Amino acid sequence: MSEKTEVDLTGAKQNTGVWLVKVPKYLSQQWAKATGRGEVGKIRICKKGNQGKPEVAFTLNEELTVIQGIENKTVAVPREHPFTMQLVGGQMLAVFTETSSGQSEERSDGSSSGSGAGPDKIALEGVVVQRAECRPAVSESYMRLKKLQIEESSKPARLSQQLDKAVTSNYKPVANHANNLEYERKKKEEGKRARAEKSQVLDMLFSAFEKHQYYNIKDLVDITKQPVSYLKEILRDIGIYNVKGTHKNTWELKPEYRHYQVEEKTEK
Repeated sequence: MSEKTEVDLTGAKQNTGVWLVKVPKYLSQQWAKATGRGEVGKIRICKKGNQGKPEVAFTLNEELTVIQGIENKTVAVPREHPFTMQLVGGQMLAVFTETSSGQSEERSDGSSSGSGAGPDKIALEGVVVQRAECRPAVSESYMRLKKLQIEESSKPARLSQQLDKAVTSNYKPVANHANNLEYERKKKEEGKRARAEKSQVLDMLFSAFEKHQYYNIKDLVDITKQPVSYLKEILRDIGIYNVKGTHKNTWELKPEYRHYQVEEKTEK
C-alpha cells in the first residue's frame, strides 16, 4: 500500500451496519469450496414475542457438508449453526476492504499486457453493530466430525512408503562430501609418511628453529614430513607449546635448547 491512499467513506455516509461473526475453521474451509454464485447457506432470524431477543441460526448448503478425511473417509459437516449474540460494548469497530485498481489487457495468445497495478483502493464497508459466534449444533454428525479431526491431528507427519521402482526425478544423495574426501586424503597422506630416526627429526627441527623462533604444527609437518602424532611426541621433549599471548598455538624451543639469548631489560 502506498503512503497516500484515498479511503472511500461512502459506507459511513450511508450509516451501514455490519455483523462481526466468528465461525469454526472447518466452516470457512467449506465456504471456500462454493462454486457458481458462491452461495454457502442461509441465515434465519426469528424473534420470539415483542420483548424477546432474536434467535439467529445459519444453515449450510447441503452440497458443502461433505469433508474428505484420511484413508478416503468422509463425514458430514453439521448443517445447523446457531449464533451466540454478543454486545459490541464500548468499542468502535469498522470493516474495510482493499482492492487494487490495476488492470491488464488479455491478448488472443493468452498473454497479458498493461501498465501494471494501479494504486490500491480502500473502502469503508460499515460499522460493526453486532458481534456473534457461530457454533455447530451438537448432533451425531458433529461428533463424527470431531472424531475425524482427532484422527487427523494424531496422524504422523511422515510416513514410510514402499516404492515399486526407483525414484529418478528427485535429487540423488551425494556419495561422499568434500569434507570427508579431504579428511581421507590427509589421512592417507599421513599414513604414507614413514617415521624417520628421532635423531634425524631432531636435526631437522633444530635447523628450522635456527631460522625462526616460532612455528605452528602444520609448518613443522611440512618441513619434517613426519606423522603429526610422532612429531608432537618429539616436540614435547625439546619444545614449549604457547597456549596464549601473541604467538598462541605455536611451538618454540625450551630455553636450554635455544641458540639465541633473550634480551634482558636493564635499568639506568
